[in-house]
Amino acid sequence: MKKLISILVIALSFTLSSHAQDKTMKKNDVKTVSLEQTKGEFTQKSLTLSEGTYVFEVSNHNAAPEVGLVLIEAGKDGSDANNHIKEAYVSQMVKHGKTESSKSVTLKKGTYKYFCPFNNTPQYTLTVE
Repeated sequence: MKKLISILVIALSFTLSSHAQDKTMKKNDVKTVSLEQTKGEFTQKSLTLSEGTYVFEVSNHNAAPEVGLVLIEAGKDGSDANNHIKEAYVSQMVKHGKTESSKSVTLKKGTYKYFCPFNNTPQYTLTVE
């Protein structure tokens, strides 16, 4: 009986351990892209990323009282909110000296544009290979 209980305890330990590793690996699959805004521009003029899932962190370095992030597929009208990839919006407007993050965004191969309408930045190119 002791042997049976020991085997069950070991089996349960392996199951819980592998489940915890799966959760950790999924969190590690999300990469962070840090973007910095100064007056009228992003300091990163273009980005090249691999396919995957990303969180965008946006920092406001005296760019405007509040800034944000808009991500669209290249060729789409950025002034139309229906074209925005809404998961890329930061959780709240980024105030002077602060940094805010987006939700997780899964990007496929292609070309995207990112910009901030509140800081009146140009549209910069993000390429996913």
